Amino acid sequence: MTPAAKRDLSVLIVGAGPVGLTAALELARRGYRPRIVDKATGFAPETESRALAVNVRTLELLEPVGVSEKIVAEARPIREIRLYSRTRLLLRVETVRAEGRYRSLHTLAQARTERLLAARLAEFGIAPEWQTECLDVTEPDRPRVSLQLTDGSLTEMRPDIVIGTDGAHSAVRKSAGFAFPGEALSQIFHLADFRYRKPVDISHAEARFQEPGVIARFPVSPDTLRYVSSLADYKERIDHPAAIAETVWESTFHVSFRHTEEMSKGKVFLAGDAAHIHSPVGGRGMNLGIEDACWLAWLIDEGRTAEYSKLRAPAVRRVMADTRQNTRMILLKNPILRALRNAVVPALARLSWVRQEGLKGALGLDTPAPPWLGPQA
Repeated sequence: MTPAAKRDLSVLIVGAGPVGLTAALELARRGYRPRIVDKATGFAPETESRALAVNVRTLELLEPVGVSEKIVAEARPIREIRLYSRTRLLLRVETVRAEGRYRSLHTLAQARTERLLAARLAEFGIAPEWQTECLDVTEPDRPRVSLQLTDGSLTEMRPDIVIGTDGAHSAVRKSAGFAFPGEALSQIFHLADFRYRKPVDISHAEARFQEPGVIARFPVSPDTLRYVSSLADYKERIDHPAAIAETVWESTFHVSFRHTEEMSKGKVFLAGDAAHIHSPVGGRGMNLGIEDACWLAWLIDEGRTAEYSKLRAPAVRRVMADTRQNTRMILLKNPILRALRNAVVPALARLSWVRQEGLKGALGLDTPAPPWLGPQA
C-alpha cells in the first residue's frame, strides 16, 4: 500500500490493553495512523499485575517496533517450570532454548508491559483516548460505530476497519453479531501476590498438586511472588520462602473456554480476549492476543485481511485445546486418575520429543512463525 493510501485508511481500535496497543504500534510503524479508544479511565494499577508471562514469540514479534529490549530489561527470566505432587518432583521443564536472540520465558506485570507499549506508541504521536466507550458496531461491511466521549456526548464514525481488542466482554464482538460459544468451569480460582521482607528465588515457576487441588507460584518481582490456587484454604497451605511484608493484591476468578468461529466479519476484526478466552495455565492469553494483533496489522498492510481467520484460527484452536487439557489435568478429583497422572507425567518427561514440544509450548513457538520476520536466530 502506498504511503498516501496508508494515511487515508481509517482504522479504529477499541481497547487499549496490550493487544490493542500492539495493533496500533504495528500499524503505526508501517505508516498508518490508527485511532485507539478505551472506556477505562487509564491503565490498570501496577500493583494489579494480571498477565505475567511474556514468551519468546512475543519478544520476537515486538522487536521490530523496538519494545522487546525494554521488556527484557525490566522482566525476570524464568529458567524452569516445575511440577510437584506435594513434595515429590514430577516434571522439570527448562525454559531456556540453546539458540536465538530471545532464549527464555520472562515475567513482567501486564501493567508495565502496557506502559512500555504506550510509551513507544507516543513516539508515533498516538495515544489512547480514555473514557471513550464503543457503544455498538453495525454494518460490518462498512462499519458504523457509535462512541460515547469523555464528556458524555455521542458521536458516530465510519472507519474503514474496526479492530476489537476490548476483552472478554467485548462490545465490538457483541454488537457486530459474533457468536462466542464455549463453556465456563464452576471451579473458583484464588489469586494473591505476596511481597516478602527480603528477595526470594525468582528463577522458576512451579505448581504443586495438593491431591486434590493445586497451588501454583510465579515470580512477579525480586521480592514478590504470585500464588494461584483452586483451593479456598490455599493461604494456610503455602510454605512461604520468607517473612511476608504485605499482600499486594488478591482476587478470585472463574475460567471459561470460548472462541468465535470466525475472527472477522466484513471489515470488523477481533483479537485477543475479544475472540478467545481460556485458562491462564501456560501463560498464553496475552501472548496469543499479541500474535493476533501482529498478524492482523501485517495482513492489513498486505491487503490480505480476508485471510485473517484462516491464518489465526488454527493457532487459537491449538492453544485452546492444550490449555483445556492441562487445566483438566491439574483439577483431577478422582484419586485413581490422579495416581495415573502422577505416574505418567514423569515417564513422558523422559522422552526427548516430549521435552522439546514442552519447551516450544512454554516459549510460544508452537504456532506458525510470522513470515514477515524471516528466520529468527
